[in-house]
Amino acid sequence: MLVITVMNNPGTGAFPLRIEGLGAAADGVAHHDGHVLFIPGTLPGEEVLARFSGTRPELIEITAPSSDRVAPPCTLFGECGGCAIQQMSLPALLDWKTTRVAEALTAAGFEDLPVPQRYQTPSYTRRRMDLAIQRIPGGVILGLHRRNGDPVDMTECHVLHPTLFALLKPLREVLSSLGALTGRGGLVLNLLDSGPDLTLSTPAELTTADRTKLAAFGRQHGLPRISWQNPKDRSIETVSQTRAVKEAFGSVEITPPPAAFLQATEDAENAIVQAVVDGLPPLNKKDITVELFAGCGTLTFPMSEKGRVIAYEGDLAAATCLKAAAGGRRVDGFHRDLMRQPLLPQDLKSTRAVVLDPPYAGAGAQTMPLAKSGVKDIVYVSCNPAALEKDGRALKEAGYSVLNWTIVDQFLWSTEVETVLVFSRDPKRIKRENSRRNHNVPSHLDS
Repeated sequence: MLVITVMNNPGTGAFPLRIEGLGAAADGVAHHDGHVLFIPGTLPGEEVLARFSGTRPELIEITAPSSDRVAPPCTLFGECGGCAIQQMSLPALLDWKTTRVAEALTAAGFEDLPVPQRYQTPSYTRRRMDLAIQRIPGGVILGLHRRNGDPVDMTECHVLHPTLFALLKPLREVLSSLGALTGRGGLVLNLLDSGPDLTLSTPAELTTADRTKLAAFGRQHGLPRISWQNPKDRSIETVSQTRAVKEAFGSVEITPPPAAFLQATEDAENAIVQAVVDGLPPLNKKDITVELFAGCGTLTFPMSEKGRVIAYEGDLAAATCLKAAAGGRRVDGFHRDLMRQPLLPQDLKSTRAVVLDPPYAGAGAQTMPLAKSGVKDIVYVSCNPAALEKDGRALKEAGYSVLNWTIVDQFLWSTEVETVLVFSRDPKRIKRENSRRNHNVPSHLDS
């Protein structure tokens, strides 16, 4: 039997455990003396030896490893907090994430769920990342925080796009020379169609010399734009721009604001967009799709190729970006904080379908007015199973069924999972979809 030794000196008080599943943070779950224990680094089905270190369980040995256990690809795994579960094979990880979403939907009251579509992004494709900066004697650390700890220098990464990773070494040099970096700061990296886009935050304001250095860095490395966030009022200004900043959503080219939200990988974005567009009901020229939490238009413009879209976004910079690109198209963009001023049922009277991509906490105050509206079809993009369970329960009580759902794993080796869900309470559409499913007939919902 293969034995994985975690500690060389087990000491006393060791007890055996069988790992029954994974918790939300990807720690193994076991029961001992009537208590639920969470054992980091373990996988379902494994038999382990553990002991208590104070009040916390501590792993000693994995005596019977899971068949899903693999060697972590990154040498920083266990230090860097960017990845939570590299010891599990990617197919098994996708299965676990699918199960998390299925359990959330079941808890919300949905039964007889259809088989989901699934997509898992490749490694080395992450095009957006928020990094921490920490000044140390002789330089800076640039990377992600360890679990509940300080940043770990990112000398290796198996998720970040190579174009962005190649910038980290020269970035450390220029950042260490900045007078404004007196302690800890942050750096948002976005890989746009026009090239890498950087937004820097520092404890102090940039000096004239700092701005000159950053501008020279941008020219040297061909960066279209470098921006800086003011520590006093959190406003963002452009420090250096060498050419136009561009990103395409469908056939529409936009100019994203600094630190704009993008889906983490381009291929995952394509999978999400396709699932959303396929999930819309048949539309005619007069039908209106209302989009909530629209961002800069990731979903808006591809959807506008099927019909008119009225899009609402709470972030002013993103809403302004969307509206600027909407001219001459079947898109109307509005700046509106849906958490403070949700659309009411009467606001949705003429709406054929609603598409929403809410923040991590869910749709919040917008959920109940949507559930009470007369809208028959909803496409919901979820990034949090717990929030999905809460919002889904309200939709279930309002009579919606799940026609289709698509799992998109764009955050490899993490606990995060994206899901595109097609909800309907249109009896004809539900009957048609159930009939298609029973007879294995393809439909526009299939990818």
